[in-house]
Amino acid sequence: MLELDQISRRFGGLLALSGVTMHVPAGQITGLIGPNGAGKTTLINNISGLDHPTEGSMTFLGTPIHRAAPHQVTRLGIARTYQNIRLFGELTARQNVLVGLHTQGRASLLAAIIGLPGYRREEQRLAQTAAALLERFGLLKKADVPAAALPYGDQRRLEMARALAAAPRLLLLDEPTAGMNPAETHALGEHILRLKAEGLAVLVIEHDMSLIHQVCDTVYVLNFGQILAHGTPMQMKTHPDVIEAYLGRDDD
Repeated sequence: MLELDQISRRFGGLLALSGVTMHVPAGQITGLIGPNGAGKTTLINNISGLDHPTEGSMTFLGTPIHRAAPHQVTRLGIARTYQNIRLFGELTARQNVLVGLHTQGRASLLAAIIGLPGYRREEQRLAQTAAALLERFGLLKKADVPAAALPYGDQRRLEMARALAAAPRLLLLDEPTAGMNPAETHALGEHILRLKAEGLAVLVIEHDMSLIHQVCDTVYVLNFGQILAHGTPMQMKTHPDVIEAYLGRDDD
């Protein structure tokens, strides 16, 4: 589904990514782990079109995306969340999801201004879709609460609901459980597994290894901008190079 071939990204003299090659298959959950500063968010920014690689190529369903703009990547079927929550704080939870649904609208500006029946039907359909997404993440009762007033865990779930509003085929999750307690993390893992059951592919960046073991089929380990190893979560848990990257070498 998503193919990365020898992706490198330079920022002046800093080589943030170096020769990264990855395969994210359809219908599976792929994990991306690594120490702080390994280049994980830089990589996801390149995939989502917020940044572009200096070298290498990326294709999604056979279409090159390494020079695509964010809106083009979204229309191809890739959506994402952010390490630092980027909700519209002054808008309600419902309105945030409706923003994510903008790619699903087909009515013209003229139809909206005049209020044609087709436009009204579309508005009703989008409102129902937004309500269904909020209910899925346990947020329907808080639909009219400003996003900034929601508890942290609810904001994380709302960002996922907004990303799913774009009806993606691949969802990129950048540390989705940051700041969550173990119970919240496990519950979010169940949501992610349901997405897989529905046929959605997921690429998840995460530091919480309990979530990686709960949901991932395959895990890539990024260290100093390079792929150090990849395999199953259990293989990565016992891989000596991965252990050293996280814990350092014991010279004694």
